[in-house]
Amino acid sequence: MKKLVFSLSVLALTLGSCSSNDDEGTVQPIPTGEISGDITTAKTYPLGNYTLQGTVKIKNGGSLTIEAGSTITANNSDGTADALLVENGGKLYLNGTAAQPIVFTEASSTPGSWGGIIMFGDAPIVGSNGNTTATSEDGNNLTYGGTNATHNGGSLKYVRVEYAGKKLTDNTSEMNGFSFYSVGTGTVLENLVAYKGADDGFEFYGGTVSTKNLISYGNFDDSFDWQDGWRGQENTNWYAYQTQTGNYGMEIEAKSVNNAFWPVVSNITLKRAAGTVTEGGTSAAEYDAIQFKKEGNGEYNNVVISGYTTAGATAVRIQDVATNTNQVDGGKIKMLNVKITDGTSQFAAKDATFTVTFPTGNYTTSTTTTGATLTSGAWSIVNGVNLIQ
Repeated sequence: MKKLVFSLSVLALTLGSCSSNDDEGTVQPIPTGEISGDITTAKTYPLGNYTLQGTVKIKNGGSLTIEAGSTITANNSDGTADALLVENGGKLYLNGTAAQPIVFTEASSTPGSWGGIIMFGDAPIVGSNGNTTATSEDGNNLTYGGTNATHNGGSLKYVRVEYAGKKLTDNTSEMNGFSFYSVGTGTVLENLVAYKGADDGFEFYGGTVSTKNLISYGNFDDSFDWQDGWRGQENTNWYAYQTQTGNYGMEIEAKSVNNAFWPVVSNITLKRAAGTVTEGGTSAAEYDAIQFKKEGNGEYNNVVISGYTTAGATAVRIQDVATNTNQVDGGKIKMLNVKITDGTSQFAAKDATFTVTFPTGNYTTSTTTTGATLTSGAWSIVNGVNLIQ
């Protein structure tokens, strides 16, 4: 059962005496309370400050709406695995604004403290061995995949998720800032921030959904990651800033299936601050801006890359022979209008066993490339720091 307990305290401000000419004003109370349990009907939370207790599941037929400007706080110290999970058939409506974002955070401000926002749909995937369904890797073990390309999981606008990326006790199940399992094109994902999580900022597990205006800041693993044949076609304005700890700017794979489709992303900025190391230390060699592996592919246009200057790093890494043969040589990877602002090499193979050569026109550079173009506001500012560096 979901429960919302409103604060009963009201701060009243009385101006002057009680004469007929005096004005009286009241500061309205800010609702507080707890969000917990399963949501099976339509529930709305007004602007307020709430606590997230455990894994809140929006079930098939249920919906959750939280109004702009609200803050929802998880608490790792109580021992529960906090997360907000939308099951297939559930709807999540988080429509903040640039001035009043909806913020999900954690009481201790410690990366990896909770599970972030997880959404499931029934849009198509291509899993291992070409399977059309798979089991989630978030510890919930839910089946995802289907044939509903237009799946609609709701609308997320101007939402910031802080300190997520919880790693579960089995040491293999992980959560991200935002996890999208077979989410479809009917879902709206705009102006989202994944801030200082202990895993990926954004991860797509198949599906057809597209996104615009994403910020991945200070996440320990990859800024953007996907698998299972994700094929969003209208993605734009992705911005990543890796600082202190971070692996790839973008990790791209397709479960070793040579798909006849691919995602399209325009206007990308990938930045890495000086001194940033990978999760396993620099020797782990996950320090490239973009990695393609296991038949990952896609078209990427207007890309700015800077700061990936660790010895041996490159802007674009092809990790295996199959990806090089089927995706690079096959014309299914296009890197267009790339601008590298330092001495990082353009692209390279994993090792000397094969050579990467893009077909003419499939890897181009430009000195006028702008990368992501985002407008800052309260949605992109944390503790007085503008995340758009």
